[in-house]
Amino acid sequence: MALALSLHDAGIADVRVYEASPAVKELGVGINVLPHAVRELTELGLLDELTGKGIATAELAFYSKLGQRIWAEPRGLLAGYRWPQLSIHRGELLGVLYRAVLARLGGDCVQTGHALRRFERSAAGVRAWFADGASGRELDPIEADLLVGCDGTHSVVRRSLYPDEGPPRWNGITMWRGVTESRPFLSGRTMILAGYFGRRVVVYPISRRAEEQGRALLNWVAEAKVAADQPMPAQDWEHAARAADAVACFASFRFDFLDIPALIEGAAHVYQYPMVDRDPLPSWDFGRVTLLGDAAHPMYPVGSNGASQAILDARVLARELALQPSIEEAVSAYDAARRPATAAVVLANRQVGPERCMEIVEERAPGGFTELADVISQDELIAISQAYKRTAGFDPEVLNNRPSLSVRRAR
Repeated sequence: MALALSLHDAGIADVRVYEASPAVKELGVGINVLPHAVRELTELGLLDELTGKGIATAELAFYSKLGQRIWAEPRGLLAGYRWPQLSIHRGELLGVLYRAVLARLGGDCVQTGHALRRFERSAAGVRAWFADGASGRELDPIEADLLVGCDGTHSVVRRSLYPDEGPPRWNGITMWRGVTESRPFLSGRTMILAGYFGRRVVVYPISRRAEEQGRALLNWVAEAKVAADQPMPAQDWEHAARAADAVACFASFRFDFLDIPALIEGAAHVYQYPMVDRDPLPSWDFGRVTLLGDAAHPMYPVGSNGASQAILDARVLARELALQPSIEEAVSAYDAARRPATAAVVLANRQVGPERCMEIVEERAPGGFTELADVISQDELIAISQAYKRTAGFDPEVLNNRPSLSVRRAR
């Protein structure tokens, strides 16, 4: 959806989105969109609607497994960015994008119930075959100038381009996710991470409506490394699980500011998913075919960068298609700009990115600490935070001063 809007904004109007699901529904749990991606959504004219639904995150705080504060920093506007960081329900984010696509590109530009089966490339374009979502019948082929695979971690497009790659890599961590209505905690707009990689929780509020009612709709993620002989959970975002399984791993995470077991037990639905990623690819440059988002660079959910990097992909690809003299040159320029940048984030996330401070505290003081400075210095904490911002592309000074990606081509 972000790509369709970006292409339209760049003056490329003949766009079609083919969606495998039978309907576009506002499903899922919470998601974070960092300032570098919120800037792009702002330039697409979506900021007011998004801030009317989500929460402008004010603070990011890291805690040990014992609930001791390690590091906290302001976020978004309070950190000096010109754009906020937004925490929002994933379904509501999709809804804002989808409605904008229909309004700007027309009601027939999104074709649901179309599951990609195969495609053929030529110097003149691409021919793609889809299956009807209801019957499974193969439909007549679609002719296009360019095919962009935005089809996720299990991308059909990626598998066609790299047939020997194999399945995603599981690191042994199981994630439980849910949304629970509760009382506000800390600042009311704080995002917390507690524990360490392999036994970690992430919690943040995602609803402006709940906030206006004096409540908090809290998105939570509980992650635990399971025994080596345990099978990988189903790779299905809607795979339901028992709250008791997650509570058993986090029974001790009862902090004076937030009771994690109670939060998990209060969710109407608990979803389970393995934490997976893939190795960075040597190329996304296939002439009239390329990749975007999780199809191009699936990464561990560290540092809130998955969706943000996908939005940046969309804006850069649209810009290059508007500016370059040919589609092939545009795809090459897009590959050169985005593939190395996202590969660096994938690898940084494997090293736990900005959460390295939690790992250090767990390594050096597993039983807790009296003085944080005896365990980790402020200079170390600042260096970890700043290094990840630079790697992921949201250093505030750089972002605030970077030229806009918006461009218009002759129609």
